[in-house]
Amino acid sequence: MTDQERRRPAAFRLDDPGVTVTASPEDARPSSAGGVRVLTEADAFAAPAAIEPVSPPTRKGMRWGALFWSALGGLVALGAGLAVTRLIEDLFARAEGLGWIGAALAALAGVALLVIVGRELFALLRLAAIEKLHARAAAVLISDDRDEARAVAAELIRLAKENPHLARGRTVLTQHVDDIIDGADLVRLAERELMAPLDDEARRLISQAAQRVSVVTAVSPRAAIDMIFVLISALRLIRQLAKLYGGRPGWLGLARLFRQAVAHLAVTGSVAISDGLIQQALGHGLASRLSAKLGEGVLNGFLTARLGLAAMDVIRPLPFAALPRPALSDLIKDLTRGRDEAA
Repeated sequence: MTDQERRRPAAFRLDDPGVTVTASPEDARPSSAGGVRVLTEADAFAAPAAIEPVSPPTRKGMRWGALFWSALGGLVALGAGLAVTRLIEDLFARAEGLGWIGAALAALAGVALLVIVGRELFALLRLAAIEKLHARAAAVLISDDRDEARAVAAELIRLAKENPHLARGRTVLTQHVDDIIDGADLVRLAERELMAPLDDEARRLISQAAQRVSVVTAVSPRAAIDMIFVLISALRLIRQLAKLYGGRPGWLGLARLFRQAVAHLAVTGSVAISDGLIQQALGHGLASRLSAKLGEGVLNGFLTARLGLAAMDVIRPLPFAALPRPALSDLIKDLTRGRDEAA
């Protein structure tokens, strides 16, 4: 029996000079000089250290692709300007009235082009603001910063003012913004009050789009028509989701969102749908009795639904924290209903 096992229970004070408090097991062993050594344990209820969000590595150097398209766009713009100028000069040479009509039409086209470009830039800035808000909310969930959470909540309330269906959620969130509440809890409260009705509507839109694609591609006679319809349906779904969550994407913004959604699918590794999931959706033994065209329609519906869920992750102003993320399995019932109607 060792000396530590023969030691009898004793009471002592931690501020006693003969008591040494240490966190190392080797230092906690009793020494020959006597005294008491106390081994401290880690607090199981202590808050974990904040983890800084890892930002993607920035690309350094010149982006030759962007330079090429910018230069090409400039050349096309110069060519179009010279062509319009030459046309107006020819009209003036033929008749002065025709020249003034051509100049007026060119001026109207220029003003319309400026308005379109301004709207596209405003839409891009709005989408960038929503993306930045998403990143700020994700950082608050890690850092638990109360002031930053209040700023995020205020930005969400301002963004939700344009949606009359979120009036109740805005009122509840406004009443709790100044309360003594942790930053992460305030973000979760904002998600429950403002994102819950939008998530339900987004799920309905994704289900309808996937069901429509599944039915149309199942009865369509041409593969080219299937591809065009799937692409148009995907772009329309992404635009609807962006408008639902507060974005107003133009053509450039829509192309950017589509690229981000596809990239999100590639990162998450969920582009491909396994045969087991299709068998689960169609039912055991039923897939073998269905034609290949119906199975292709169901697969296209699954791909559309998965793209919609990825776009939902990209467009949503808040990350999923308090609410569950919709899964592809949640849409199986709607897709199988569309398959049965097609059959």
